[in-house]
Amino acid sequence: MQPNRVARILGIEKPVVQGPLSWLTDARLVAAVGNAGGLGVLGPNAGLTAATAVSTPEATAEKMREEIRKTKQLTEKPFGVNLIPTAENDIWTPAILPVIKEEGVKVVVYTGYGDGSLKPALFDELKAAGITIIYRDINPTPENSRRAEQAGADIIVATGFDEGGTLPGTALGTFTIVPLIVDAVQRVPVMAAGGITDARGARAVHALGAEGVFAGSVFISTIESRVPDSVKAKIVAANGLDLRLFRTLPDYYRALPGKLSDTLVAMDRAGASKAELAQAMGGLRGMRLGMLEGNTDEGYISVGAGIGNIHAITSVAEVVNQLAV
Repeated sequence: MQPNRVARILGIEKPVVQGPLSWLTDARLVAAVGNAGGLGVLGPNAGLTAATAVSTPEATAEKMREEIRKTKQLTEKPFGVNLIPTAENDIWTPAILPVIKEEGVKVVVYTGYGDGSLKPALFDELKAAGITIIYRDINPTPENSRRAEQAGADIIVATGFDEGGTLPGTALGTFTIVPLIVDAVQRVPVMAAGGITDARGARAVHALGAEGVFAGSVFISTIESRVPDSVKAKIVAANGLDLRLFRTLPDYYRALPGKLSDTLVAMDRAGASKAELAQAMGGLRGMRLGMLEGNTDEGYISVGAGIGNIHAITSVAEVVNQLAV
């Protein structure tokens, strides 16, 4: 059997990447993924709480530096940091990128978020610093996957509509998007994301041509996750049929039942605009309130459609082993 390309490129044992779950990530979770043989990723606001959150790009970058250093104390394995460049007025990347370089982070998960966010010059800067790039577009298409490959991406993530968080506007399921992207790129391996929570899903996407699993929801309910036990219990008890789907910016979102998510569904059905729904969600504050504080009156719990296959609160190592087929 040929060595797995994703594992080789990332310098890890198992082709499993934990998605950058914003507030929900911290050094403990990321290090646990690395120590289990996968790749952990620090997301925006990693390790922060309502009390420690900051608002300026420079202060946010220094908070990320602290979390990177905490992670290094817990593991000697590679890990990544999430970059979400914007097409215009990108004030965050110029602040975070120097920290990533100075701290010797080996991998960046580059999130393509809208037209113009795929910046060849930024790819060049990352590559010049010796950083491996995992490119994940929120709306994956053959065209933007090929552009990312040409710009220098080392790995492409094909994300299906089954995922949690910000959903692809293309609304193609994981089983559809994975082979589409696999066939579109020429040289780089593709990872699959969206609704993959156990070995069955992992084997299925490998059969479609994926060479690794990029997962988020299944890590939220692990022992090492900083999410409250009350939220983990809700995830374990739920299945995909329980999820509420609604439109928002940029396209769609889904969440577990709660006062806010039920209100958002009602607003959507009543004809509210995407902008109005996005404002009512409260952005990442809504995520923090719902998923980090368990307040579903003012916040939301967003997970992927595959949560029905999460049956217990387990260790990160168990999850990585399940997904590494």
